[in-house]
Amino acid sequence: MLSGSIQISGETLSLAEVKDICDSLRANSVRLLSLRGCHISERDFQRISRHVADCQSLAQLNLNLGVVSSINRVKQLAEALASNRSIHSLFLHGTPLTDSGLAVLNPALSLHPSLISLDLGDCILGDEGMNLICGLLPPDGAKSGLKELTLSANPAITVKGWTRLAIAVAHSSQLRVLNLDYNPLGDHIAGMLAVAVASSRTLEVVDLEGTGLTNQSAQIFLDMVENYPTSMRTLILAENNISLELQQQISDLLSEGEEEEENENEGQEHAEREKEIWISQNNSGSQTILMATGLEDSLLAETEM
Repeated sequence: MLSGSIQISGETLSLAEVKDICDSLRANSVRLLSLRGCHISERDFQRISRHVADCQSLAQLNLNLGVVSSINRVKQLAEALASNRSIHSLFLHGTPLTDSGLAVLNPALSLHPSLISLDLGDCILGDEGMNLICGLLPPDGAKSGLKELTLSANPAITVKGWTRLAIAVAHSSQLRVLNLDYNPLGDHIAGMLAVAVASSRTLEVVDLEGTGLTNQSAQIFLDMVENYPTSMRTLILAENNISLELQQQISDLLSEGEEEEENENEGQEHAEREKEIWISQNNSGSQTILMATGLEDSLLAETEM
């Protein structure tokens, strides 16, 4: 178990366990709270939610596999998230959320100051839910948004919903990981997503495992990584009707791009070290002001009087 973590899976929580969880949240001593698949009474869920609201240390909250089992619990979770300021990762995989439940939760998700990772896989979402999710992917230059999004196994989402997501991804300046595995996407939707990936400046990982793709989709992705610059480093295409040869070609090209980026970063670091040496060598004179551009366009200035 990780330091500062509470991880319980598939149990019916006892009064003593609920008390320990609440005490730890109250003391701000827990960073990860995972109650995956646990059975919790209505009263105890409400108690835990109240302490989640006030906890300042909690970074990851895992309520996967049906813990949030009613609209009343969705409302309690929304109230907790509206007050909490520390959570950056929320996992609700396997929650019977539906579009109406997400609508209740959405205001708290949209306004949360720290949330960057969200798992809504297998949450019975449709196109209306997708509209809300796209609002969590603000366009370039807007407010901060998600960096990691999981929407696995939500088969009720139609072409309309996936098209909207592709547009949002293309204009999102922050999303780095997108997991869409086990959705019936097919080649047509995958083609739209390929355009979105090519347009994104930050998207690095895309999971399309088991999404009904063929060599047609793989060829589009191959042409993209072969002929156009992309930030993507990992594309998962397992359990599709795609030849191993095509999958390997795409993987090899993505690996080459990653190696080139690492070499460029090493070159930049070497240039920075040389710049620092030059600065220190020229520090011998009095009344000298030396400036040089550093990493991330920061300004390095040293004054000797």
